[in-house]
Amino acid sequence: MTFPPVPPYGYGYPPPPPPPRPGVIPLAPLTLGAILSGTFAAFGRHWKQLLGVTAAVYGTALLFVGAAIGIAYAAVSDLFPAVFDLPVGQEPQWDDVRPLIVAFVLVWIAAMIAIVCANALMAAACPAVIQEAVLGRPTRFGALWRRSWSRMPAVLGTVFLTSAALMLPFAIVLVGTVGMFLALFSAAADSNGVPDGNYLLLPVLAFLLALLVTPLALWIWVKFSLAPAAAVMEGQGAIASMRRSSALVRGFWWRSFGIMLLVAVATTFVSWVIQQLLSIVASAPIAAIDFSGDGQSATIAAFAVIIAFVLVGQLVSQLVVSVFPPLVTSLIYVDLRIRKENLAPDLARAAGLSPDPDTGPRGDWGRRH
Repeated sequence: MTFPPVPPYGYGYPPPPPPPRPGVIPLAPLTLGAILSGTFAAFGRHWKQLLGVTAAVYGTALLFVGAAIGIAYAAVSDLFPAVFDLPVGQEPQWDDVRPLIVAFVLVWIAAMIAIVCANALMAAACPAVIQEAVLGRPTRFGALWRRSWSRMPAVLGTVFLTSAALMLPFAIVLVGTVGMFLALFSAAADSNGVPDGNYLLLPVLAFLLALLVTPLALWIWVKFSLAPAAAVMEGQGAIASMRRSSALVRGFWWRSFGIMLLVAVATTFVSWVIQQLLSIVASAPIAAIDFSGDGQSATIAAFAVIIAFVLVGQLVSQLVVSVFPPLVTSLIYVDLRIRKENLAPDLARAAGLSPDPDTGPRGDWGRRH
């Protein structure tokens, strides 16, 4: 299906009709304003579902980390006196310190796994919301959760592979810095161990090397930024989704980079403002609490209310940081498919705005390879 050619207007011709808009965006190439307004509209229509998924995801991750901490504490708590309550001048034994280090490392690994999986679930939930919001269709928490969970492995694969690719520039900086340090150390050893002023140049050279590889990291970030959206909306695997992202971004890298950078700065600023407001609001009641022996029940109750208030504020801040950038990225994905693959007719047909005999789009939104 193709749209009929639009005749010229002016000189007696009427203006062309506006593109169809079944949902939060018009089915046409999107401007920056349309992407931002579509993001706010999608959030406004589905904020309850997104808030529920955010609370469930990060609440579960918090419980998982808390359980890991509790298990680790129960396993090594008997060693605390032998490490931290020693007499003055006595050093702890390695046999006592080693289990504490192992427990700390295991808790850290558990926390990283929980955070990565939580972020992957949110990265899958946002494209699922956009897929329904663009067509003007409602969604429920249960359906959104099931869709996000089913696509989480593919999204997690894209996150892992993209992170591995982003580690390459930092590995270059690390190897270069270590190489320069070893070269200077060897030169100092050849001169009877007398250091020279070149050691002072090492931090400067490392900083310049980091500046040189930063463009490579940004290029990788933008190149694969649409992979989670492709994994959810097209049902593709991790590697295929990264290839789709690379193909869609090609020719629109600077435009995609500018939009994502703007949204990242804005969401970071909004999150910082929320954190500052929470600190100001919570500091006054905490300062007024009487921690003396009288009225301990009221003090504990007030402190519990403050903690609950701070946790809710943290949830709102996390909602802003973890939801808005993926929503914008998903709309960039839709915009690029409209521009490069003429996706608008497929979307119109899926929304029921087209008399085309086909009952719906091919695959997921008319997948094209």
